[in-house]
This record gives sequence, structure tokens and C-alpha cells, in this order.
Amino acid sequence: MNTACIIGGGVIGGGWAARFLLNGWRVQVFDPDPEAPRKIGEVLDNARYALPMLYDVALPAEGGLVFCETLEEALNGADWVQESVPERLELKQKVYAQIEATGTDALIGSSTSGFKPSELQEGMEKPDNVFVTHPFNPVYLLPLVELVPSDKTAPSAVEGAKDILRSIGMHPLHIRKEIDAHIADRLLEAVWREGLWLINDGIATTEEIDDAIRYGFGLRWGQMGLFETYRIAGGEAGMKHFIAQFGPALEWPWTKLMDVPDLTDDLVNKIADQSDAQSGQHSIRALERMRDNNLVAMMRGLKTQNAAAGALIKTHEAMINKPDATDFCKPLKTISRTIPADWVDYNGHMNESRYGQVFSDAADTVLDMLGAGPDYVATGKSYFTVNIDINFVLETHVADQIVVESQILLLDGKKLKLFHRMQSASGALLATGEQFLLHVDLTTRKSCPPEDALLSEMVKKFEHQKALPQPD
Repeated sequence: MNTACIIGGGVIGGGWAARFLLNGWRVQVFDPDPEAPRKIGEVLDNARYALPMLYDVALPAEGGLVFCETLEEALNGADWVQESVPERLELKQKVYAQIEATGTDALIGSSTSGFKPSELQEGMEKPDNVFVTHPFNPVYLLPLVELVPSDKTAPSAVEGAKDILRSIGMHPLHIRKEIDAHIADRLLEAVWREGLWLINDGIATTEEIDDAIRYGFGLRWGQMGLFETYRIAGGEAGMKHFIAQFGPALEWPWTKLMDVPDLTDDLVNKIADQSDAQSGQHSIRALERMRDNNLVAMMRGLKTQNAAAGALIKTHEAMINKPDATDFCKPLKTISRTIPADWVDYNGHMNESRYGQVFSDAADTVLDMLGAGPDYVATGKSYFTVNIDINFVLETHVADQIVVESQILLLDGKKLKLFHRMQSASGALLATGEQFLLHVDLTTRKSCPPEDALLSEMVKKFEHQKALPQPD
């Protein structure tokens, strides 16, 4: 088991701890704050609820979490060190001196949002394993990490960091030239400055500014970013036309990006009062849960299109979903997953159509086990569901963990019949599904027998399933 050392247990450090822990890492935390276990525990509660809902497979078994009394104890055996102490350069440099004194050879990333890696490395004798890995809150859900090395950072450390970050479902954005505040926060700073002016000048409230983002360009940015969005805005002529059309506006005095309003008590109170009126009726924990549900739904939507963050989830899912060799002498374990928030209807339980999706996904797994998976479909043949009978036994709710065991009841030429049992993590039966499929030629869209070689191998596997007790 890999080990991560987390230094600093605030919102960001806790998010890192959750991201590593829920991907099967042992996590050793050092934070002198006596409240750190509580704070990280609350972040973990949210992460355990939300992160598994992104995936259609079960995450790795959760690693172990240890709170350490000393920095040296937390660094012991660490493969990765994530520093997330407050944004004070002298404090961070002091921490790096203490880390170096232990002689660790772990990769060392900083969560800093503003400092350059060369500033962090000042005074170090061996700075080659140190770099910036700046994440975004919530770290356990949002995949972006700005990976910033300095000239003193070893290329091998950068590549090693990329591999580790990808293995826990994150997207390392390699920033090849260090700069204050990196890339994303510089863009956010521009929007933040303009937002402060709009409030200061009485143009808009906090809610109206948020509406402009969440109902407009924020949705476009979430799946295409800035430049690809504007490329489309240029029409068939593309980006050159967009710049030619809108470029002159950059010379107009629209924005105040080179200035910032004085944060007087009146302006601070004005912003705080508007923010309280906008969402003060909700606790921070409730807002976090709303945020996480929305992020899960949006990223899962992107996943169906294999786009942006959704494509990243599919790639990570393939990395963590590596089933053992199938034993056809017993029921086949086909599904292990968490029920996402967007699968639940107005009655507070999983919608009926999603049971069909679960059993359809289970059938796809069986077909893959039989040798009729995606590679076979690419040859122009597949199995189509003709009928499925579902029996609903118990309610299933958001964030419930489920497993499905499947059994082959019939394999006769082009005919295939499956039986699925959907159970809770505790073993309670939730639903059953009996599914009849026919083998189809995708060119003619008509049923036909499978190729002899495939059918022969499938029959051998089915012989073991025939010996199992038949379902009621």
C-alpha cells in the first residue's frame, strides 16, 4: 500500500487526505491543531458520500488514516508528501527545512495558490523532489492540479508526480514556466476584481453576479473552457474571426482589471450582507452537500459524452476496475458501485429505470466475461435485450452501495438468458432481474447465431453455470 503524508489538515489538506484515502492509500496526517481530526473527519464524511457517486464501479478499498504527533512520524515511509500549511512563505520554508532534515526521498508537493516553487526551495540542499501541486476545492471531487516545477526540480520527479496524480483520478496540468499564482488563480483573480467593482459601484449584488456565471458562461466553461467556447462564437470562420470581431473591445474601458476597490468596512459589510441574504439560510455543511451533488451530476453528465472531466473519470474508472479472473462455477460478480444523486426520484429512492440500467450494465459485464464485449461488438455483432422482468424488493437510496451477482440461465444458439440479484453492501436483497437477449448482426440489425469459435467458448463457460441452483 502506498503512503501519503499530509501536512496541514485544513479544508485543502483534508481534501487531499480524502482523495488519497478513498483511492486506497494509507494517509498519515500531521497538524498541531487539536481540531484537525474533527475537521478532516467532516471533509471525509462529504468525500465518502460524493466521490464514489462519480463512478460506475467501486473505488479501491479505503486505506488507513493515522494522525501523527510529530512531522517525523508522519513522514515515515511516505511515497508522497502534500504540504498545505497557511500561505506564509517563511512558515512553508521552515516546514521544508524540517522535511529535508529527515532525509526523506518522497515526492513533495505544495498546495500553495500563489508562491513559486523556487521560493519554496530556497535554502534546501536537495530541492529536486519539490514542486507545486495546487488543487481546487473540493479536492476530493475536482480533478485539476496545477503541477509547477522550478529549474531545480528533477524531470523524473515531475513525471512521477503525474503518474501518481492520474492514479488517484486527478488531471495534472504541467505549467512549464513558474509564475505567481500559476494559471487558474490568475484568471479567477480577474473575475474576482471585476466582481468587487460591480458591487462597489452598485451595479450588481453577489447573487446577480453568481447568476451571471451559473446560468451563463459558467456552464460553457465547465465543458469547453475559455478559448474553445470563443472559437465556436466565431462561427464557421473560427477563432480568427472572433478576435477580429471582438478584439477591438479590449481597448474599450469596460473593465477595471488594473485596479481594485478599497476594501473599506462599508464595502466588506455590503458584500457580507448580500452574501447572507443570498444563501445565509443554509449552513456551510448544507451548501457543501448541495455543491457536491451538483458537481457529481454535472461531471456524470459529461461522462456520458466522454468529454472534459467526464472523460477523465472514465479513464480513471478503467484503472481501478480490474476484476479478478472469473470463476464460472459460482454466480458472477458483475456490479459493485454507489448510487449517485441523479438516480433518485421525487420519492427519495432510486428511480425504476435505473434498476434496468444496473441490470443492463451487469449484462454487459457478463458478455465481456464470455468474450462478447466491446472488442467483439467492434466486429459488427452484439447482443440485444429483448425482454427484462424486474422484481423490486427493497428501496434503494442515494449513496447506498450495491453489488450485483449474475447467473447464466440459458445459452442456446443466438439465445441468452441471464438472472441478476442486486444486493446491499450488507447482503440484503434489493431487486432481481431476469433478462432475455438475442445475438444480432449490427449490419442487418437482425438476429443471427454467434460465430462458431465464440459460441464454443461460451458453451464451455455455461456448462459450469448450469450446475448452479436455479433461481425461484
